[in-house]
Order: sequence, then structure tokens, then C-alpha cells
Amino acid sequence: MTHADLITPTRFIAQLPATLSRVPRMLRGLYYAGIRNREKSLSLAWALERAANLYPNRPAVLDEQRQLSYASFNSWANRLAQAFKAEGVCHGSVVAVMLESRIEVLAVLAALAKLGAVGALVNTTQRGQVLIHSLNLVKPSHFVIGEELHAPFEEVRGELLKSSGHCYWVADGDSFSEPGHAPTGWQNLIRLAQNLAGENLPETAQVRLKDACFLIYTSGTTGLPKASIMSHGKWIKAYGGFGHSGLGLNNTDVLYLTLPCYHNNAVTVCWSAVLAGGAAIALRRRFSASAFWKDVKHYQATCFGYIGELCRYLLNQPPCPEEQHNSLTCMIGNGLRPSIWSEFKQRFGIERITEFYASSEGNIGFTNVFNFDNTVGYSPAPYAIVRYDLENDRPLRNKKHFMEKAKKGEPGLLISEISPKWPFDGYTDPAKSEAVILRNVFKKGDAWFNTGDLMRDIGFKHTQFVDRLGDTFRWKGENVSTTEVENALGTFPGIEDAVVYGVEIPGTNGRCGMAALRLAQGTEIPTAGLAAHLDRELPPYAAPLFLRLLKEVETTGTFKYKKADLKKTAYNPGEVSDQMFVRLPGEASFQCLDAGLYQAIQSGYYRF
Repeated sequence: MTHADLITPTRFIAQLPATLSRVPRMLRGLYYAGIRNREKSLSLAWALERAANLYPNRPAVLDEQRQLSYASFNSWANRLAQAFKAEGVCHGSVVAVMLESRIEVLAVLAALAKLGAVGALVNTTQRGQVLIHSLNLVKPSHFVIGEELHAPFEEVRGELLKSSGHCYWVADGDSFSEPGHAPTGWQNLIRLAQNLAGENLPETAQVRLKDACFLIYTSGTTGLPKASIMSHGKWIKAYGGFGHSGLGLNNTDVLYLTLPCYHNNAVTVCWSAVLAGGAAIALRRRFSASAFWKDVKHYQATCFGYIGELCRYLLNQPPCPEEQHNSLTCMIGNGLRPSIWSEFKQRFGIERITEFYASSEGNIGFTNVFNFDNTVGYSPAPYAIVRYDLENDRPLRNKKHFMEKAKKGEPGLLISEISPKWPFDGYTDPAKSEAVILRNVFKKGDAWFNTGDLMRDIGFKHTQFVDRLGDTFRWKGENVSTTEVENALGTFPGIEDAVVYGVEIPGTNGRCGMAALRLAQGTEIPTAGLAAHLDRELPPYAAPLFLRLLKEVETTGTFKYKKADLKKTAYNPGEVSDQMFVRLPGEASFQCLDAGLYQAIQSGYYRF
């Protein structure tokens, strides 16, 4: 943090005139964000129907070849909802959804929301045992699988609960016009809906703020993914905070989205911001740095949804003609590092960066409403930043056993108060929910959500992100569970112990994976075989890039791995005598890491 990041009264007052024109929208946003009555009938489906009523002929969704108006998209969602209803989907039903980022996934989620059903948004990169766990965890009654993910689903289908029936296939193409033909044993969802009524359903009026909207999978310290509950209430808070108070898009705007639709950033943050003003959302299945500016020009996009890593990729690209005088004016996302914030704004002519902070399971969100630099913004929710003991990995408590707030500018643990107005929806597993609640924090009987993140107060209820705590690190915009990676390594022949942690590579965002391994006596590491094993068992972002061979693994008295020294030395061969390996970008195997290769990595010669 620099002194320039602190928000003083003078700086805050100077920023207000630029915000005045947005005040009416901001006040409406504060209304939606502050609704206390969780029995109130408001939902994602209500927001879509409101937009379709106000902007029926404006474009709602676009992808590479298609464009649907709000009226057409809403009618399609209604027909799909009728099909689901006929198949037994009702209020509270959990439906697993596995589709890549295309118009169909939004239509399916909108249809489920209209019935008060819950879409479990499965990470489309999951395979094998992790996929089995994620699906069985939420016990879905129905499965909607895109043609592009049919094969990995079929590989695990025999291990799933309730997967003998209620499996629905969606063609990988323009299914709106040509539904295609489902394989044997599958029902074609789009054909089921084709000739049904397109009017709004009465069930939508019964969907309340307290009802679950999505199940979003999040990695945690216990290993395999957890399913956090995204209620319609939290979605409506995003609709108010991001859609009205934050971005304030209108019906002439286009938001370009390359983030996967199983992310909350996509289906909650970006989609709610679009629906709030009747803007259009333009989808791309996978981010491409080389195609980014061509797409922006093609869609005449005025906004885009980002994660920090995406921004770094764009800065690393050589200048291209399309980026000059581009149509973008604003962006919304999280993880933009202060080190590239100013450079990104200046090079690409971005006027407003709506950086935010939130988590799928948490009860707090920050939004950079006033367009300051290097901050996640402001939050109306009650929160505190408390002093944290990094060595012992726990919040500090005083002699009265209460926590103490950190000073302005001092890094500390962000916690948010749990109250009727700011409820904690938590995970599908109550034990997992209880594990992240801190009690008796400032007084007896109070309860606070532990975000697991270090933040600092920079003034006027604005904060700055510092780092993540615990056994989860972030790489390529994804949270990586060290235990999940350790389990995958443990199944490889010859590995006795595996300790996984995140390490930083200069010029990148977040931390990539590194594994310290203890091998069985007399075993040598098959570098190509291990790389192939990790590719099979883990998503690309979770596979470790560095290896270190240990003779012994240090553990605590409760048999937890001691990672502090391992993290400190990271992959520097000059600080340890252990043999190290690295998997360079594009390589199918690990290779020995020596001083020369280490210096090349540190200097940015390789782009990870």
C-alpha cells in the first residue's frame, strides 16, 4: 500500500461530483441491497421478467453466432421451465447443470429460477473422483448435460446417486433453432420445451429472497469441493450493489464475458449487472487474449467482466489495431493488482474499474462504487478487520478473550457480522458452515463470518485486499484446495507423502501450486508419468508446477503438515539442497530446476 491509496476526506469529497449523475440508480441499489424481509418475493427470475417487460426488443444475450432479444430469451426460459415442471422439477429441486459458457446455460438457469428450483453449477473442468464427489454432494434429482460434456459425465455416471433417469441432453450448437438428436438413454431438453407455452409462470411470484438460487462449488481447506448456497436474496443484493450502485449499465450497453458460467462472477455479478439496466451480455466459451479486442469490436462492448489474471494476459499482449480507440468504458471483477491497475487503465482507456470483493458463501461484499484506484471499494455491511497471528494461524484475542481491530493501513483478518439483515447462508453441510463462524468476537453471543482473507482499511469504509489465508490459494482465477491436490498426488505409485502449497511467480497473479514429496525408498520420480497423472486427475489450474523432493516431512502434534518454511524457500534451489523440478508452460513433463532455470523464471523469460 502506498500513501496515495489512503482515502482522505479531501479525496473523497473531490470524487463526489463524478458520482452525482448516478445517485438515483445508486439509491435504488441501496434499497435492493438493504431489504431485510427475506420472505419478500424477489428473485433472479423476477429481474429477468422486469427487464423483458421494460426492454422486450433489446438484445439480452449474444454469443459467437446468435443474438436473442429479452422477449425471446424470457419466452425460451418459460418454455424450458414448463418442460422442467412436466418432468417433476419444482420449488427446491436441485438440478445439476453441466454446460459450457453459451446462451443455453443462462436459459436453463433462468428456467430453474422461475420454478424456485436450484441450479448446481458444476465446474466444467472437473473429471473423475472430484466430479463424482461434486455431483453426489448435492444429491440432484435431475441432470442437464451439454453435448460437449456428455463423455466425462458418462464416465462417472455409474457412480452417481439417482442418475438412472432424469438425464437431459442439450445439443452443442444453436439448439434454439436446431435441437439436434439426443443419444440413447437421454431426453432432449430443448425438444421437450419446443412447443410449450412461453408466458411467465405463476410459480415465479412464490420465489422468495430466502430461497436458494444456485449451488456454487468452492474449494476449502478440507480437500474436495464444498457447495455454497447462493440465495436469491444474495443475488438481489448483487443486483442492487453491482447492477444499480456499482456499474449502472443501461439498455445500450454490452457486457463482454469470457469467465466460465459456473463462477459466481459470471452468473451473479455480471448477469445481475446486465439485467438491472436491460443491457446485453455477450458470451465467449473460453478467454482468448489474442481474440479479445476483435470480440470487443465485433460486439461493440462497453464493459467486460474480469479476474486479475485475465488483465495481466491482456497487458502482456503486443498492441493491436483493435485496442486503439476501443469501445470499452468500464469493467467489473476482482483480483486486479495495484501493480498493473494504473497501466491497464491508461493503455486501454478504461474510465471506471468496478473492482469488488465477495465470496460465494459469505455474507459481505465490497464494490468500488466511487471509482477510486487500488481498492475493492465500499461495503454497507457491518464488518471489522481484526489483528491476526500469522505464525499460529489464528485471530489474536486480548486478556478478555475478545478480538482487537487492526489500525488503519494494518493488514488483518476481514470478518463480517451475521445478523437478520446480513444472514449467512453457508454451505449445504451445516458442519462446514459452523467451521467458518467466529463467536464471542467483541461481546458474548455475537457471531461473525470468517472470510479467511487479509485486508487493510484505507479510509471511508474502503478496504484493500492483501492476501488469502489457510490451505486454499488462488491461481488462474480459481481457488485451489491443497488437500485435493495432495490426495491426487497420494494415489500415484511411489509417493509416500505430499505437501502442497502456493508460491508466487514474478509477473503473475495469485499463487501456483508447488508440491513437496517424500518418495518410497529406492523410488525415482517419473517426471512425464506424474505430469500425465496430474492432468488426468486435476483441472489445469490445480496441477502443481513445481516439485521438491524431501527426505522427511515435518508435521505438527496434530499431524498437520508444517508449510511455513516450505512456502518461505519456495522453489529457489539456492536456499535448499533438495532436488527440485519445474513444469514449464506447454511442456508435458517436469524437468530439473537449477540456478540458471530459476533465474530465467524470475526474470519473466517464461510466461506461466
